Amino acid sequence: MNGALVLDKPAGITSHDAVSAVRRLTRQRSIGHLGTLDPFATGVLVLLLGKATRLAQFYKLTKKSYSGVMRVGFATDTFDFTGTSCGPDRANDFQPEQLPGLMRQFVGTYLQRPPIYSAKKVDGIPAHRRVRKGQAVVLAPVPVTIHKLTLDYIKEQHVGFSVTVSSGTYIRSIVNDIGERLGIGAHLAELRRTAVGNFPIEQAVTLDELESGLRDGREMITPMNQLLPEIPSWKLPESDVQGALHGQFIQAAAFAASEAPFLRLMAPDGNLLAMAEKAGGPLYHPLVVLGDVPTNETEVMGEADAGPATDPVAEGG
Repeated sequence: MNGALVLDKPAGITSHDAVSAVRRLTRQRSIGHLGTLDPFATGVLVLLLGKATRLAQFYKLTKKSYSGVMRVGFATDTFDFTGTSCGPDRANDFQPEQLPGLMRQFVGTYLQRPPIYSAKKVDGIPAHRRVRKGQAVVLAPVPVTIHKLTLDYIKEQHVGFSVTVSSGTYIRSIVNDIGERLGIGAHLAELRRTAVGNFPIEQAVTLDELESGLRDGREMITPMNQLLPEIPSWKLPESDVQGALHGQFIQAAAFAASEAPFLRLMAPDGNLLAMAEKAGGPLYHPLVVLGDVPTNETEVMGEADAGPATDPVAEGG
């Protein structure tokens, strides 16, 4: 089973729990993800299965979209509703007319301070583990890009919003930063991821739907040849297949003048054979080989192959 599964993660379980449930249902051992969600968050959790785990590196710059609710009036130590209040509730000081202009200031690239209660690692140990042991943790700000941030509604002290961000952005931190600029604090009260790149929430299935679909024989997995459609493809002639499988340079004449850094190398039957990187002119070098080599070797590993995909950043909060 090789491809992508778009899961609608429910609230109340970790992304690791969701992966374990999918592993049990699909009986697929090799499963990676394209960014976790905090336990309270719901929505799009993209899982890569089987050989597709090797494609994770090509999704590093993928945008992510969310709908959320911030509660203004006080901040918390976790930047969300699960944490401890950092002060008195000042919701009565909230001036809604400040929000539209303030939110527009966050659109673009800025240095974001990650929550200390996060999976960011400090000397190899997740920051949240150190904090819970009473250790002091200081995380350096990192550049993130807010592509879109819109105000959806204001209902008393609750503010609905929609946001599209670069990979690695913490929505909790955006809300906390807005609260600081308001001067009264704010924290994330609800969060739902609505898209990861080309994977929208409309494509997502629940764990129950996955279980019934697999039982009924319905196709639930997006095959590898449909992944990464934004990367151009090159259909190999039969004479080049063996060379690509063994990591040899491939001539893609149509892309000699192209600036495309990567190509999807497609087998004559339309299956995704390898991901290749431009080496100059028409030459592309296979980095990740996905097809089977018809020799005694079980597979050919390109230099960028790194096994199951993992992304320790819990971007969903």
